[in-house]
Amino acid sequence: MPERVVAAAEEAFDEVVLRTKDTPLLTNELRTSLGDFDAVMPTLGDAYSAEVFADIPEPRCKLLANFGVGYNHIDVAAANIAGIRVTNTPGAVTDATADIAMTLMLMSARRAGEGERLVRNGTWTGWAPTQMLGLHLTGKHVGIVGMGRIGQAIAARCHFGFGMQISYFSRSPKDLPFEASAQANLKDLAAAADVMVVAVPGGPATHHLIDETVLSAMKPHAHLINIARGDVIKEAALIDALAAKQIGGAGLDVYEFEPQIPEKLAALENVVLLPHLGTSALEVREAMGLMAIDNLRAFLAAEPLPNLIVP
Repeated sequence: MPERVVAAAEEAFDEVVLRTKDTPLLTNELRTSLGDFDAVMPTLGDAYSAEVFADIPEPRCKLLANFGVGYNHIDVAAANIAGIRVTNTPGAVTDATADIAMTLMLMSARRAGEGERLVRNGTWTGWAPTQMLGLHLTGKHVGIVGMGRIGQAIAARCHFGFGMQISYFSRSPKDLPFEASAQANLKDLAAAADVMVVAVPGGPATHHLIDETVLSAMKPHAHLINIARGDVIKEAALIDALAAKQIGGAGLDVYEFEPQIPEKLAALENVVLLPHLGTSALEVREAMGLMAIDNLRAFLAAEPLPNLIVP
């Protein structure tokens, strides 16, 4: 954790145990954490499944203060049954994640990753009129899958920064400060957009939401961007679509079996691959941590939890 977050935790609690590894908790560590601590601050990858909670019938832990807004790695319903509440950090990650979406849109559309590789491997021969022609983003049509905080922040950047037409697919229409059309059908959104950005929460309801059917509806020049959760896209279907040049390209910050990246995906030139950088800025990670600490402080004081997740 960033130093400010650790300091805030040590100020709030009499005893703080800091895990020195930055890899996900192992199976035995997950169970030990529920039995040995009053509260835990888990991160992405710490898989608190129903089976984990079932193995600790009387947990000492009463709060999982998740470090991050996404919580599909925690079975919240099972946690609640075990007497454990779960919180997250909404808001702290919105702008940083939207910025990464724009980074991927530009990199994919303008073939920036491919271009950098060309320069680095010494095969660039200089400027040419038809060299690496990409997609011009200004004025294009963007389709956003999910119009929550992050989706709206992406849409605002696209509209005000690039003059793009906005369409979206969401559970309900949104009252937005710019013109945007809601699409009731995901295939219709895919067929209309020059760039489609995935910004929905992870979980069973959105697993493989973007599959062969949706990919086949996209325009041949269109780009697919994912800053949500990896398994929202059926990765094998995306690899096939990219390999066949069925779509123009893709930009990914998350992966279905993260951190494993299929060799077939890594070998493709028409995809930009980032190592889950969505919130990777010090001030953002500090804000996430301090928001989690606020939930922990409220728990310690027996006050209402600011960011309680209700399944």
